[in-house]
Amino acid sequence: MNPPDNPGDPRPRHPRVVGRRWPVSLIWLVPIVAALVGASLLLHAWLSIGPRIAISFQSAAGLEAGKTPVKFKDVTIGTVTAIELSGDRSHVIATVELDKSAASIARADTRFWVVRPRIGAGGISGIDTLLSGAYIGVDTGKSAAPRKEFDGLESPPTVINGTPGKSFVLHSEDLGSLDIGSPVYYRRIQVGRVAAYKLDADGRGVTLQVFIDAPHDGFVTRGTRFWNASGVDLTLSADGLKLNTQSLATVVAGGIAFATPFGVDRTAAPDQAQFTLAKDQQIALAPPDGPPQFMRMRFNQSLRGLVVNAPVEFFGINIGHVIAINLDYDPAKRRFEAIVDAIVYPRHLGRVSEQLGQPDGEQQQAAQFVRGMVEQGLRAQARTGNILTGQLYVALDFVRNAPAVDFDIGARPLNMPTVAGGFDKLQEQVASIVAKVEKVPFDTIGRHLDEDLGELNKTLKQVNGQMLPDVRNTLQEAQRTLGAANQALGADAPLQQNLNQTLQELQRSARSLRDLTDLLGRHPEALIRGRPADPAPAPIPAPIPAHAPRPVTPTPSTPAQEPQR
Repeated sequence: MNPPDNPGDPRPRHPRVVGRRWPVSLIWLVPIVAALVGASLLLHAWLSIGPRIAISFQSAAGLEAGKTPVKFKDVTIGTVTAIELSGDRSHVIATVELDKSAASIARADTRFWVVRPRIGAGGISGIDTLLSGAYIGVDTGKSAAPRKEFDGLESPPTVINGTPGKSFVLHSEDLGSLDIGSPVYYRRIQVGRVAAYKLDADGRGVTLQVFIDAPHDGFVTRGTRFWNASGVDLTLSADGLKLNTQSLATVVAGGIAFATPFGVDRTAAPDQAQFTLAKDQQIALAPPDGPPQFMRMRFNQSLRGLVVNAPVEFFGINIGHVIAINLDYDPAKRRFEAIVDAIVYPRHLGRVSEQLGQPDGEQQQAAQFVRGMVEQGLRAQARTGNILTGQLYVALDFVRNAPAVDFDIGARPLNMPTVAGGFDKLQEQVASIVAKVEKVPFDTIGRHLDEDLGELNKTLKQVNGQMLPDVRNTLQEAQRTLGAANQALGADAPLQQNLNQTLQELQRSARSLRDLTDLLGRHPEALIRGRPADPAPAPIPAPIPAHAPRPVTPTPSTPAQEPQR
């Protein structure tokens, strides 16, 4: 360091050396470092950000920009950044930024839905969102094509991709009470659910997609039968009242059941196999109907209680059902007739159907067979199937002494002859009895009966006024006579004492006669010699001293003989 300038100092002066300074102030280091940190954060965010997608929903209920997460398997993979209304105001569009690690999720078949608390026929879901808030759920697909815009589901999907099991297609006439999520039962155990349904292109039916969880999907074979088990199956028909249900859940949400009957193909059905959904279990498990045969019947009676789908039975076996009931008028006979059209299935007869021939090539042979049975008395009858409900059914049976009829084997449909049912005959008999009862002159009989009762009343009055007093006097006299007899036969009466003495004398006489009879039995000679003298009493022996020896009495060798007199 140079000494300070001093004018009086004789020493020579040297130039001052000044140090080098920074061109920029150190205070600028802070914003530079902050800028570098921000740039690194922006770079990291730019490198970690995934694709931006748009999901449309019917409403934004439960969604909130900047807060609502997007989760896949409970892992957050994105966030809703913005929510805006669509141009036509029919729906809302939620903008979602996915993480870069989840970029592969945005594929063509990926599904999105809002997970919120829901209460429906299938149960309660989304309870955990009551505290954590709603979020967007994701179900990944198998497509490799990327996609940026999606249509969100209004309800969670029934089957998540990757769930073990198989899907099957069911065809039905209508949906009934089924819905997405309706259970599928096997032996009353839930093994699957309805995944989707849609109306057929021709509008004549409904196609349902059902999913059966593994390992229960192995019970679905090529011969499996499905039927609608929704609600309570309450059937009131000619067969009576039937009530059937799978479980309480089917009463609320509907359901489907399936089973595999014996004697069918039990090979496991492949995925997306198609089946027919029957209306009930009886129809589903019934044997195949086979080709139908049409039959027409004409009844000359009232068919109240006979409805469409009423059974047609042969020897108690259901072989068909009624399809139409119409009224016709016969001008020749001047009376109305009920025409009943029915469909019968010869295959329901089993081995008998082999004798009927095949409908497609041997209808003539089948008609010949039926004509032979008609000649033997085969007739159709409308019978009562249930007395309480009054339901009728058509029975094909053989009737004794049935009148002969003309049977046209070439008629199509075949015209089956009919006879009146047994209940109708009973009604006719009851009506005939009622008609005969009506002919009875009850009025005349009543007048005559009234007159007879009047005469009887007069007679009774005469009896009460004239005969009863005499009868009363006679009874009093009889009572006095019986009292006198009672006094005569009393214990102290002379008659009673004389009777006792007489009986004592008779007793003594009988005793004397008995003694005489005994004497003559022992001594018959007493009738000549008289009564023998009584034997003398034996002398009483003297007492023997105790010390004296007892005398020995010799035993006689021969018994002593009684001296003869």
